[in-house]
Amino acid sequence: MKLLKSAIFLLIIPIFAFSYSDKQVFQKIEKDLDSIIVKDISKKELIFQKDANQQVRPASLTKIMTSILAIESGKMNSIVTITAEMKKVEPTVLNFKVGEKFYLRDLVNAAMIKSANDAANAIAIYLGNGNKQVFVNMMNKKAKALGMSGTNFENPCGFDGPNHKSTASDLLKLTEYSIKNKTFNEIVIKESYSFRAINTKRTYTAHTSNKLLPKEKYMIGVKTGYTSKAGPCLIARAKDGKKDILLVMLNSQNRWQNTKLALDTVLNKK
Repeated sequence: MKLLKSAIFLLIIPIFAFSYSDKQVFQKIEKDLDSIIVKDISKKELIFQKDANQQVRPASLTKIMTSILAIESGKMNSIVTITAEMKKVEPTVLNFKVGEKFYLRDLVNAAMIKSANDAANAIAIYLGNGNKQVFVNMMNKKAKALGMSGTNFENPCGFDGPNHKSTASDLLKLTEYSIKNKTFNEIVIKESYSFRAINTKRTYTAHTSNKLLPKEKYMIGVKTGYTSKAGPCLIARAKDGKKDILLVMLNSQNRWQNTKLALDTVLNKK
């Protein structure tokens, strides 16, 4: 009976936390996306959500899982040699050369900041001991451990696949977990990152794809994503005073305007 009452209660919880949000603002935003969830993680308070448990394509938001597994592997200072298989990915890429050697930490920075698919693919193949599927299995094992019940990964980059899916709620769980890691936070706040191949000395620079990161002082990451089927996606974190806000927005054609409007509203910056 207690479980039944709890279930009924959850069904009737309003999607607004009125102490924070301007209802009309979020009603406008929700018309331009598939799903969204906004949370004040400092207070553990849900601010707004729409279809947060709906399965959708997560695009390059997938790389958060790829990167946190790499960070937690304890191999960030290990050397990765680029193979032809690692390069067999679609743009966005940094176009590494076969045989070039990089520290794993450089590949993680490239994957998160520029969303470089060749970097993410190299991470997976290296940590999977040459077998990308082994790494994908690791991704799904971690997702299960984090309670991401609506998520299944098929690749480390975020390419569209018939069963490569997640939810806004699950991606929020993944991000909440990841931002507990100092190294992760140091990476996602960067606007750019330059590094060199160890053997060829060729220089690469990864520039952020997050248009709000250099413009808004309250922005501190986290990850962009896009495919033709997933549409424009974004996970954003903003801090101002005692407020620490996480926003997950999936398939929003106006993600930059909508994210800024949502965060300005929550942070009282209007």
